[in-house]
Amino acid sequence: MVADEQIQKWADEAEAGYDVAELKRRGRGRPGRGAEPMQVIAVRLTAEEIAALDAVAEREQLSRSEAIRRALANYAA
Repeated sequence: MVADEQIQKWADEAEAGYDVAELKRRGRGRPGRGAEPMQVIAVRLTAEEIAALDAVAEREQLSRSEAIRRALANYAA
C-alpha cells in the first residue's frame, strides 16, 4: 500500500515537470546484455533444485538468472 505522503510527493514531482532529455537518456526497462535481443526461456524446477540454485546465487552474490547463465556457460564449455 502506498502512503498518502508518497502520493503527494509524486504529485508534486509531476507538477514541477520532468527533464525529458534525462528521461530519454535513461531509457526504459532493464539494461541490455548485448547487441541482440534476449529471449526468456521457461524452465520447471523442483523445490529442491530452486533451493540449491538460491544457495549458489546467495553464496556468489548473484541473481538467480545470472547463476543459471553461468552454470549454462560452464556446461557448454
